[in-house]
Amino acid sequence: MNQNFTKFAFTPSVKEAQSHYGSRKNYEGMESDPDRFLLTENEKAYIPTLDTFFMATTGENGWPYVQFRGGPKGFLKILDDRTLGFADYRGNRQYISVGNINSGGKVALILLDFARRVRLKIWATATVLDAAEDPELAARLSDPDYHAKVERLITLTIEAYDWNCPQHITPRFTEEEIHADIERFM
Repeated sequence: MNQNFTKFAFTPSVKEAQSHYGSRKNYEGMESDPDRFLLTENEKAYIPTLDTFFMATTGENGWPYVQFRGGPKGFLKILDDRTLGFADYRGNRQYISVGNINSGGKVALILLDFARRVRLKIWATATVLDAAEDPELAARLSDPDYHAKVERLITLTIEAYDWNCPQHITPRFTEEEIHADIERFM
């Protein structure tokens, strides 16, 4: 069943901390907000602009693991209103995220645009497929201009999401963004 993100994030110990630090009353109303698990036009416009995100998984030992994921803008693909996916390229071959997904399937994503100071948090159930298992999906998730070997396909079924405040995001700019600004002033 899909739920409001607070049902995942606001555990009893989180609610206790909110009460202790005086923010609980502010967040009680958020728990009755509508469920958010289907992507709207806002998310569909935002996700393809990104060239990076962070993905958290948890191993059987209970320890969390956070993995940086990067690629060309739009490498995280929108497959439908509730499903994202990306081609997983050969890396350092530790397979920590892959193993954690295979053991539990739950992931949390932080999609962060430093320049615009925007952050989207996503809770999802992930699956891993070898690229050879689904050539059609591999074609949809791969970028023909990105020269790396696709080993796996990772799909993410969105369970909930939430936009987060920009208050403490330090602006950072890519080389492309800096050059675009310089060109505007020349």
